Amino acid sequence: MKAPGDVLLEVRGLRKFFPVKTGLLASGAKVHAVDGVSFRVRDGETLGLVGESGCGKSTTGKLILRLQDPTEGQVLWRGQRIDQLNRADMRPVRRELQAVFQDPYSSLNPRMRAVDIVAEPIRNYESLPSAELRERAAALFERVGLRPDQMVKYPYEFSGGQRQRLGIARALSLQPRLIVCDEPVSALDVSVQAQVINLLMDLQAEFSLSYLFVAHDLAVVEHISHRVAVMYLGKIVEIAPKRAIFTRPQHPYTEALLEAVPAPNPTMRKQRRLLAGDVPSPIDPPSGCRFHTRCPYVEERCKREEPPLQEIFPEQWVACHLRQPVA
Repeated sequence: MKAPGDVLLEVRGLRKFFPVKTGLLASGAKVHAVDGVSFRVRDGETLGLVGESGCGKSTTGKLILRLQDPTEGQVLWRGQRIDQLNRADMRPVRRELQAVFQDPYSSLNPRMRAVDIVAEPIRNYESLPSAELRERAAALFERVGLRPDQMVKYPYEFSGGQRQRLGIARALSLQPRLIVCDEPVSALDVSVQAQVINLLMDLQAEFSLSYLFVAHDLAVVEHISHRVAVMYLGKIVEIAPKRAIFTRPQHPYTEALLEAVPAPNPTMRKQRRLLAGDVPSPIDPPSGCRFHTRCPYVEERCKREEPPLQEIFPEQWVACHLRQPVA
């Protein structure tokens, strides 16, 4: 992997609360989907964003893409705040920020032919003759491993892996700098997952792309990421280079995630610490450390005080009272 360059994307104190509109808690209750998230993505870097379902990973991606507006916080693209831009001012930025979604079928218009799905973003930004537009679409098809003769097909005529390749071609059509990949391989067979992941890595090297790679599969994240951020109940609890996360995890939640990964050798026995209890409700998150209700090392301080995200090793940031910076 090429070494990452300058900062492209910076997120500062990002929050997104959703009001509860039905049920007994409707009066003033809010879902704390994303609650004070901060991180950076550098040019040519892949930042993996992992955590349990419902922790706020996908919502974070939508806030960055401005598919949803944040409740608080800032999103900076190349040093410019984009979280408050109006639709017209946001339009040129959208060329550089694209997405590959989890379900390749529901994210594609079933009434459009494949060539129009790929060409539509180009048509929205550039006035090109039909022949040139088709030529660019054909080149994108070939680059993602699809045949140009498949351009006349509809999404239902493709397999799951082919549909995801089609989604990747659409994301590449405007030559973006950052692609938010929202669990792009979770709906695919394992053999197809490897093909798509390798394709994304090849495209990154060829086009100097950056990825925010949202996933829950740690093996996939380890393969593709430069750095990894771990989310729990709307907050980032640890962020570090990939090697540090997988060899010396510092947060108890990160440790539990890694211990839950199945061993590739069936004869190998892993010592696992099962987390007690369920994930607390994001409507009424715990005071202090969000993880203290399930942490095997919990202390009284953890229940009262929220731990700050602090650097305890070079480039390894952890939000835990039990960890102190190493001198």
